[in-house]
Amino acid sequence: MEREPRASEAGPAAAALFAWGANSYGQLGLGHKEDVLLPQQLNDFCKPGCVRRITGGGGHSAVVTDGGSLFVCGLNKDGQLGLGHTEDVLYFTPCRSLLGCPIQQVACGWDFTIILTGNGQVLSCGSNSFGQLGVPHGPRRCVVPQAIEPLREKVVSIAAGLRHALAATASGIVFQWGTGLASSGRRLCPGETLPLFLTAKEPSRVTETGKVFTWGRADYGQLGRKLESHENWRLDMQGLSLPCPRPQKSTPSPLHCLTGATEVSCGSEHNLAVIGGACYSWGWNEHGMCGDGTEANVWAPKPVQSLRLSSGLLVGCGAGHSLALCQLPAVPALDQGPKVTGPSPDATEDAKSQEAMDKEKLEGKTTRISTQSQSDTCRNGGLVTEPL
Repeated sequence: MEREPRASEAGPAAAALFAWGANSYGQLGLGHKEDVLLPQQLNDFCKPGCVRRITGGGGHSAVVTDGGSLFVCGLNKDGQLGLGHTEDVLYFTPCRSLLGCPIQQVACGWDFTIILTGNGQVLSCGSNSFGQLGVPHGPRRCVVPQAIEPLREKVVSIAAGLRHALAATASGIVFQWGTGLASSGRRLCPGETLPLFLTAKEPSRVTETGKVFTWGRADYGQLGRKLESHENWRLDMQGLSLPCPRPQKSTPSPLHCLTGATEVSCGSEHNLAVIGGACYSWGWNEHGMCGDGTEANVWAPKPVQSLRLSSGLLVGCGAGHSLALCQLPAVPALDQGPKVTGPSPDATEDAKSQEAMDKEKLEGKTTRISTQSQSDTCRNGGLVTEPL
């Protein structure tokens, strides 16, 4: 016995990559250079379910897949895309110079890129005006990823700031180079990364218990909370565009509304986090990078409504743009089981019931027509013409 196809069972959910915010250089990979205020789904340049990491820099973006491929797009005037030229790229494009070299992680600075290979080697490309490529006496820029020779230990994690970079080895030792280096000097645990623009902007951190701590500047709402008086920072200027005075100190404090966060990423002055499958955003929003359809700063973390039906997996921020890999809601799939060739008992009963309903409808229709005819006769003055 065969059955007709039906859409009662849901098919497997698919993943999709979304991008929004500043797009002056094509860093969203959407094929144009217009800012985007709401998350837009990217056309498939790879299987979204295979995306391992996503990140952004000053005007460029990068994606690493499970297979170790690196895709890049956006601003490329200093060769930060590692494609061997300096033309901007409007779509995510594979970095062909690294084909056959599996990539583990990528970190984007303002105008340069740091790349970690599967064997623990660190490569860099882009501007070297401040020594951010880890080659102090090297060329002013590099358009193809080159190895940072002084890093001879196996590196497990990398991070990039405005014009500096860090690399952590398996032993927990941190190497740093470039300008504006972090002043904390603390060690990283293996596999741990620092957020983008750590020293220059607002850092945030996810702990093992899923708590998110923020500290630093708050003039665009990037801390996601009101500052306490002892932090010596007036926050009564939220309605103004003027920046608040620099704090004398800023104490790391948890954002209780984000307890349970599994992902967090910092841009120049905005942030993204994933909690309970929802993608949250807050902070500077001049280019719409908070994804709420406006350009007004967001002073407390709130879900990105356009992604409310999708579960967040990964998030990444550039200076003024955002990226998110999401699990799309399951869609109904046709059941390709056997087709029904004969009526079932239930189908027979249904047919009888339908026949009875049709008969009642027909009788009701006849009655209404008769009543309507009488009504029409009354409206015509009750005149009846009989045949001669």
